[in-house]
Amino acid sequence: FTTQLVALALLTCCIGVRKKTISKQKEKAIVQGLKRLPGLINETLLQEEQIKELAIRFKDKNSALFLGRGTMHAIAMEGALKLKEISYIHAEGYPAAEMKHGPIALVDQLTPSVFLIPKDAVYEKVLLNLEETKARKGPIIALVSEGDDRVQHLADEIIELPECPDFLNPIVASIPLQLLAYH
Repeated sequence: FTTQLVALALLTCCIGVRKKTISKQKEKAIVQGLKRLPGLINETLLQEEQIKELAIRFKDKNSALFLGRGTMHAIAMEGALKLKEISYIHAEGYPAAEMKHGPIALVDQLTPSVFLIPKDAVYEKVLLNLEETKARKGPIIALVSEGDDRVQHLADEIIELPECPDFLNPIVASIPLQLLAYH
């Protein structure tokens, strides 16, 4: 999955340069970002023990919700899919923007909600969705940007993502979700 995301980033970059919607400077920045990816993933993998302990605490849950906005919605769906495939725990990925249109009814004290909430353009909006879930006393696991202290008091569990360009957040966030499902 992560390799497909990298390939799509490169393909998008190539098409953008050819259509002149991405400048050579932007192309260089994208390629430089992708070169940082192995280090970012390694940094994320250093949290495996924490993620394993989290998985052990949540292994007996019957369901889980995965929520994200924008590109993180696709990653939320992938996280839910991995949890279903590997652990046979019912999980659904939803766009966080649609919380009030159904998924909020699924929030309860027994169903963890996994929020993908890196500091990006939709951070404030996802934060509001997280607060709604907290108000309903649903357990919250939050994947946040490194050093994010605004989510600390809202989430029950925090997994920090290393600081990286926005376009790399989906790739980096996939790693802890795969580990969570695996463990």
